[in-house]
Amino acid sequence: MSGSCRTFVSCLGILLAGAIAVAQNHDLEGSKDHPIISRYPGSFIIGYVTREYDEYLLPLGKVADDQPAKSQHLEGKVTRITYQAPSGRSTLEVFRNFESALRQGGFTILFSCAEPDCGSGNVTQSVNTDGAINFWNNGFNQRHLTAKLARPEGDVYISLHTANNLDGAPVAQLDVIEIKPMETGLVAVNADALAGDINRTGHASVYGIYFDTGQAEVKPESEAALKEITKLLQQHPDLKLYVVGHTDNQGAYEMNMDLSRRRADAVVRILTTTYGIAAARLRSVGVGPASPVASNDDEAGRARNRRVELVKQ
Repeated sequence: MSGSCRTFVSCLGILLAGAIAVAQNHDLEGSKDHPIISRYPGSFIIGYVTREYDEYLLPLGKVADDQPAKSQHLEGKVTRITYQAPSGRSTLEVFRNFESALRQGGFTILFSCAEPDCGSGNVTQSVNTDGAINFWNNGFNQRHLTAKLARPEGDVYISLHTANNLDGAPVAQLDVIEIKPMETGLVAVNADALAGDINRTGHASVYGIYFDTGQAEVKPESEAALKEITKLLQQHPDLKLYVVGHTDNQGAYEMNMDLSRRRADAVVRILTTTYGIAAARLRSVGVGPASPVASNDDEAGRARNRRVELVKQ
């Protein structure tokens, strides 16, 4: 989509450079407000881009040398909306309205700054497609905040930056990052790939075995992965495996240890009863959250930690 650039506040930087005409007074074609938060009244959208799954560097401190002093790496759905607010309104007024709406919506403010305390520099975001634009500029009444809303279905983060364009009109860049696991089933589990991982490292992670939250019953959509594990064992008749269940760190330690063991038991059971693998070749183990492969601080990392591993005995 048009209107995307490689900075936290992409089209804001273009506006500061005078590349977008102020005469535009209607929403960019194909753009829309995000359902989580509405626009400042009288504003219109001049930049819009969305990615179903991408990464995002959330600023949590002053920018210097093109990097925030503190930041958090996020992965999930990213939506970027650039608004031009009505002339005659201040960036402070626009900023405070967004801030108030976020607080009322249950968001926690993680970082907030104004003018020199925000810093200055180019900060590239992979969600964009155009060249990096320097928008962290003092002297344009810039203000910034980042906020978080914790939800059972996945946390939501907001990155908001406001400033004046060259004609003095406020512009607001709203980035919404919805944390969620990436869509699965796009890359199939492959017996040869599993064998390669086991030969190289002694273990292989499997993300194609599915369970409902908190449950240990293998879901039907796991069939493709289970068939590939069966194929692996048929092609390597001397191979014996530990089937290891892993969880994230959400919930009590004892609960996760028990859940991971029951899930590993369930995988072994279905491989032996449905797919005909000799029980002597498999042994189930549950390690709960004790062996993560990513940070549990966000949903993207937690999704990677929820897995079944095949470990060579």
